[in-house]
This record gives sequence, structure tokens and C-alpha cells, in this order.
Amino acid sequence: MARQARRPKVVAAPVAFLDLDAVIADRETEIVICCGSGGVGKTTTSAALALRAAEAGRKVVVLTIDPARRLAQSLGLGELDNTPRPVLGVDTAAGGSLDAMMLDMKRTFDDVVAAHSTPERAQEILSNPFYEALSSSFSGTQEYMAMEKLGQLHEQSVTEGRSATDARWDLIVVDTPPSRSALDFLDAPEHLSTLLDGRFLRLLLAPARGPLRLMSVGFTLVSSAMNKILGTQIIRDLQTFVAAFEALFGGFRARADVTYRLLSSRHTTFVVVATPQRDALREAAYFVDRLTEEQMPLSGLVVNRIHTSALSISADRARSLAEDLPEEARIEVEALRRHADLMRVVESEQQLLSRFSGSRSQVARTLVETLPTDVTDLDSLRQVGALLAKQD
Repeated sequence: MARQARRPKVVAAPVAFLDLDAVIADRETEIVICCGSGGVGKTTTSAALALRAAEAGRKVVVLTIDPARRLAQSLGLGELDNTPRPVLGVDTAAGGSLDAMMLDMKRTFDDVVAAHSTPERAQEILSNPFYEALSSSFSGTQEYMAMEKLGQLHEQSVTEGRSATDARWDLIVVDTPPSRSALDFLDAPEHLSTLLDGRFLRLLLAPARGPLRLMSVGFTLVSSAMNKILGTQIIRDLQTFVAAFEALFGGFRARADVTYRLLSSRHTTFVVVATPQRDALREAAYFVDRLTEEQMPLSGLVVNRIHTSALSISADRARSLAEDLPEEARIEVEALRRHADLMRVVESEQQLLSRFSGSRSQVARTLVETLPTDVTDLDSLRQVGALLAKQD
């Protein structure tokens, strides 16, 4: 019987190291966007990266879209709001600085309305009940306002024809919401377009103009029925809002398109953050694939809370040694069993990371060891920053 030929052993290609120090040192990089699912240390990563960049000489503002207060706490600030405020205690010897802020969706929307309309028209919009709903809770508004705020911040940073010494910031670090919707701002230019370009709202705005004249009789019947159900005032408020807001919409759309082009340019890079757990890496795969599909510049993957051990004893070997020890060696037995449990976690994490890299070998990564305590101040953020830059 012929002997079957052995299959060649497949050796996984080494994964490229994500050199975040090189990312923040590149003066062409003006925006770093950190994205990932909830609970993976994305906010901490954003803050640590911003602090490390500031102490390396960059003028940094870190913007969180996540409403949680973790960023303010880790930066030693009581609270954050829509206005950038300086972070004290940063080493400015290299000439850098650090400001921090948290997106206030409604205030940003109000500011945009006020800045791009007359005082009378602005008041008409701001007092309209439909604007109140749109600016507070309409799906996609948060992501659109994030685009607006990012565009505003970038206008105050280095742009063509201005020197770095004249700019307030030369690097913006963005901490996105902890969910898949973190990338919804890529669709932001379309969100309000869908709202205001809807056929129903166009009917409300001008039911008897142009080609809609043929529909005017039918619309009158529908409008009459709606007035009975919703009330005349509600319909009038909606018509007033659409008429007032339409004049602003072209500018909104144009600015969102400009910001979108900025996100896909040489001046922006994305960093996906995860932990070495199955669900977190599944979400990271979604982010990587979405960014690749959108042709957005991706630096790579940060994997937080990696478990390691200084001992080279395997889990099985540690268990075996523990079983061979006498009963009175309780401390040694417990230590070996804990090491065995740790090594099983290490092996599981390595398998999951190997599987991720096997299907996305082009994605560079850096591994950040788990810390024994929470990150609550600048010193612990510096420690995280050092781990982010540490090669395996």
C-alpha cells in the first residue's frame, strides 16, 4: 500500500507591528479615529494616545462622542462639555499641549443653525418643536453632528497655507460611540438628506408646485385626514420647520461631504480597538471590513487586556506538577493551579488572535497587557501609552 504524502505544515505569516509612535509622529496625520465595540478600552486608548502625542510635541485635542464620563475622569477633569478645555499636568517640554471635550449633540446643532442663518430664521428654527425632536433624538443626528464638530475642529487646526505654530491643534483624536453605530458617521451626509428629501415632506413643503400639481387633490384629502388625526398646529409646525430648515440643508450636506473626503484622505487614520475575546474580535472584524470597503485609511488593530506569564510552564504541565505535590504543599499547589488557569486563558487568546490574523493578515496590530488596576489618572494613562508603543 502506497504511503500517503505528508501535507506541508502551514506556518502563519508574522503579523506586522502597529507602530503608534510612528503614527502620531507623522505630521501629515491630523486625525486619528479610534473605533470598537463597548468595554474594550477604546476610551482609555484614545486618551492614552492623545496624551502620548501631546508629550511628544503635538498640539492635541481629544473628542469623545461616547457620553460616558471615563475620559474626563482619566484626564483628571471633573467633566467635559462641547468646549475644548486644557488638561493640566501634561509634560509640555517638547512643545505639545492637550485639550479634551465631549460632543454635545444638541448644542452643536444649535450652534450650526445660529452660524449659518439670520437671527430671525435661526430663532424660527430653534423654537420649532420638530427641530427640538430632530436635534435631540432623531436617528443619525449624533453621527452627523460628530461630523460637524470634527469639521469645526479641523478648521482650527493646520490647514493649507497655515503654519503649525499658528494652529491651535495639529492632531485630533476621536473616541467614537461603543457600538457598531460608531461608523454610522460615514453615512452622515445621507442621513438628513433622506429626511428632507422624502416625498412626504416635499408634499408638505409645496403640495401644489411643479410636477406635484397633479397630486394636489390627493394631497388635500390626505392633509385633511392628517389634520383630523394629528391636529392642524402639528402639520403647520412641520411645514414651517421644513421650509425654514431647507435653506440650511445645502450647507449641511456640503460640509459633511468635505469632512467625509477628509476622513478618506492622507490626513486621517483609523485605529480599531478590541480585546482578545470572541465577541470583541468579531466586532473588530466588522469594523476592519467596513473601513476596507469604504476605502478608509486603517492603521491597524489595538488588542487590549492581553494576558501573559513570565513562566514557560504549560497549563497541562502545571496541573501535573500540582497533582504530584504532597497535601501539605498547599501554597505551591494553589500557585500551580492558578498558573494553569492563566495559561489556558493565554492559549485561548492566542488561538483567537491567530484566527483573526489568518483571515485579515494585512492588519497590523499591537498587544497591550492587562493592568492590575483601573486607569484613573495621567500616570496610568502614560503607562498605557508605553504599552501601546511596546513591540511584542
